[in-house]
Amino acid sequence: MDKGRDVIARRQQLGDAELQAAGFGQVRHAHRTEIAEDYVELVADLIDAKGEARAVDLAERLGVSQATVTTQVSKLVREGLLSSEPYRSVFLTTAGRDLAEACRRRHRIVLAFLDAIGVPPEVAHVDAEGIEHHVSDQTLGALEMATRRLTGQG
Repeated sequence: MDKGRDVIARRQQLGDAELQAAGFGQVRHAHRTEIAEDYVELVADLIDAKGEARAVDLAERLGVSQATVTTQVSKLVREGLLSSEPYRSVFLTTAGRDLAEACRRRHRIVLAFLDAIGVPPEVAHVDAEGIEHHVSDQTLGALEMATRRLTGQG
């Protein structure tokens, strides 16, 4: 009888299979989209700061080779997020600009929340880069509301 109770206890600890599968599915989706999000957000940042986004700057800031940048930029051109011509800078399409703005917004909210709870700025910046890709819209809204309460803005 103890063996039966152990099996039931283990099943209860695992939780609902559908909920667990949804969580894993969300993580897989975030992993598939985070590279595109990083690229369009960085292209937007470079254009805003320098007036252009060059492959060499993308490679340096992403910590990857120029060959990797070329491959990813080609993929994002096919996906309609970037435009590029040989030996020219990289540009955002309208869809790319919209995605970059959404990414920037998520980044700002996560970073503000981490700051409000006392995470050191260097750590918060690095952590926000990962969290922003994996947080749902519902959780993002809750983080934004919590940040307002913590900072006395809401």
